[in-house]
Amino acid sequence: MLRTTILATLAVLMMASTATAQTMCSKRSKFIDSLAEGYAESPVAMGLVSNGSVLEVLASENGTWTIIVTMPNGLSCVVASGEAWEDVERIALGEPAA
Repeated sequence: MLRTTILATLAVLMMASTATAQTMCSKRSKFIDSLAEGYAESPVAMGLVSNGSVLEVLASENGTWTIIVTMPNGLSCVVASGEAWEDVERIALGEPAA
């Protein structure tokens, strides 16, 4: 529950921070194909937002990353992108290793 709330809040904050910028929206498959081809990014995390949207993080081995949100109507939008992505091991969050 807390994780869903955090993801939902993150999505809202990112959408709000890009409100003045042009939002890029299209079919999810176009983003997945384009980000794989142009940046070698692939999905590394995803979660369901309380409004029914799906938030996805795509990242590459060289550290580029993109966050897309796919709404219930099927439209996907880029809400943030950047560099220096790092995976964090769950054990660092106080959870036991699997």
